[in-house]
Amino acid sequence: MSSTLTRPKSLFKVQFIISYILLMASYNVFAQRQEFSITLKDHLFYPAEMTIPANKKIKLIIDNQDDSVEEFDSFSLNREKVLFPKQKATIYIGPLSPGRYDFFGEYHPDSARGVIIVSEADLPIPAIKEVDNAN
Repeated sequence: MSSTLTRPKSLFKVQFIISYILLMASYNVFAQRQEFSITLKDHLFYPAEMTIPANKKIKLIIDNQDDSVEEFDSFSLNREKVLFPKQKATIYIGPLSPGRYDFFGEYHPDSARGVIIVSEADLPIPAIKEVDNAN
């Protein structure tokens, strides 16, 4: 009869699954968060001031290059994170409204200080540099 016009259900299921996988893979590529990096060295944050985009969730990578533990603290960001010596830590923040968000190191609050400035202006996508810890 009209067997050429109907597809077997199993073929339809396979096509649906493949389409779903491709859709999810493309979504993950576009949904990746911008990454920003801060280095803690000699009980100072570098850069001490960083600008991030408003209304977007971002990934903040903090590289503690000191020989001692520190704790990233921010009342305005509602975040705290233990930073182990010679290790990196990740904090997700946002989406945030435009403004200034202070942060500090709990164990060295007089020196380990910084601010994240949230701006609605279009910002360039930051490049992540690997820091050579060999020395």
